[in-house]
Amino acid sequence: MIHLHMTEDVICVEGNVVRSGLKVGTVYSFLVDGMLIDTGPQSLEDDFISFYKNNSFDLVTLTHSHEDHSGNAPWIQANRNVPIYVHPEGIDICTQSSPYPKYRQITWGVRKEFQAMPLGDMIQSRRQEWTVIYTPGHAHDHVSLLHEDTGRLFSGDLFVSTKTKVIMESESIPVIMESIRTLLSYDFESMFCCHAGYIQNGKGMMKQKLDYLDNLYGEVKNLHKDGLTIAEINQKLFPKKYPIIAFSGGEWDSLHIIFSIISSIEKTHVN
Repeated sequence: MIHLHMTEDVICVEGNVVRSGLKVGTVYSFLVDGMLIDTGPQSLEDDFISFYKNNSFDLVTLTHSHEDHSGNAPWIQANRNVPIYVHPEGIDICTQSSPYPKYRQITWGVRKEFQAMPLGDMIQSRRQEWTVIYTPGHAHDHVSLLHEDTGRLFSGDLFVSTKTKVIMESESIPVIMESIRTLLSYDFESMFCCHAGYIQNGKGMMKQKLDYLDNLYGEVKNLHKDGLTIAEINQKLFPKKYPIIAFSGGEWDSLHIIFSIISSIEKTHVN
């Protein structure tokens, strides 16, 4: 099911995936000035198609190619004559059908292949020009979109929450931290997050996340220096075992947080 909210001239499309009466996932798409930012998951295709048919847009910009963000891009490509853009790093994966594990297919649906065009440093909607900021870490092809005149930032999955407890094996905390520092060098106020929705004090909340990750990095570094193993550090800092760890077969785990930080520390030490 989807719910629509209008905030700062932005239509926020909140998509909730429900299984056996329980909400198992929430993801947002946004429509602003004739530009659709992300498409929602294929598992909510019928709801999103209804939205698409009742709203006009001239282009689609993907913050990244993950299936909860690109799941309905194939339908749009087949039924609406509009271009779909993604960072160049994501073009190849968009041409693949369901290139992700079974548990993610169960949650977000089976995304078919589609053809996307490469994003540049800027993108133009109907009346507004947007700065495209490369912000990897969560995904290799992740971007954030900033309208500098209004200070509106669309942050994809870079924020999500201030306190990260688990990440995917492919993610990197140090790279995420660097991407947040990049964003914080820009002037922005409100933030539209693809999982948390609208955040009025966007820059302040993003700073809180960076502070948390900075402190976490320092804790891991000190424990590693004291000779603790990755498993021992993980048990000390993240004793709780979140359900997604077992559900994802370990693709999501707090262990990946520790590993990515230690890998960065050891790489820096070697260099």
